[in-house]
Amino acid sequence: MGSPTPDSQCSGQRPVVAFDFDGTLTVMDSFNAFLAWRAGPWRGVGGLFRLLPAVATYAVIRDRGRLKAAAAKVFLAGLTDAALADLAEAFAQKRFNSLLRPDALDTWRAWKDKGAVMTIVSATPEGVIAPFARRLGADVLIATRLALDAQGHITGALNGANCRGPEKTQRLQAQFGTGLVLEAAYGDTAGDREMLQMAKVRGYRVFKGRP
Repeated sequence: MGSPTPDSQCSGQRPVVAFDFDGTLTVMDSFNAFLAWRAGPWRGVGGLFRLLPAVATYAVIRDRGRLKAAAAKVFLAGLTDAALADLAEAFAQKRFNSLLRPDALDTWRAWKDKGAVMTIVSATPEGVIAPFARRLGADVLIATRLALDAQGHITGALNGANCRGPEKTQRLQAQFGTGLVLEAAYGDTAGDREMLQMAKVRGYRVFKGRP
């Protein structure tokens, strides 16, 4: 998936439009859906029991990144990056039509037809949603990264910060330049607030459609 060079938007080229993924383009959290699909009902229940201490910790400190890393450790640790990519591709093939909001897709396609740089900015791990981004024809995917060990296996930690809140704006500016003004941005939670503030058109919880 190609990425424009930094400052391309600021030099008067194509406008940049940013979409959050979960709850905005989709009807549910895609990472949770992916983990449940991959684990199946029995392994899923066992994984949830192993995740309970992390859930209890989250209830106290409200650190979404820490909870996400714990889920990755329980359900994905030991997988290679390539194996995750294969699983994510199979998941996207099966669930694309049932996860994506039709009205969000209409807006996505309208901006794409106008020549915008179509950008997904998500807290979901990059490897999980990359196949969705490809199917949508996204130009840029900015998402949470999972840490890998020296052999390329998922460790159960994050590589960098959870891509939420201010991290979204920092990653956008790293990609497009510090002078970035988004032509439009769409999101559905407080974690999208800073990104929405960067945009001329601010779409907060505007998509309601279901497949």
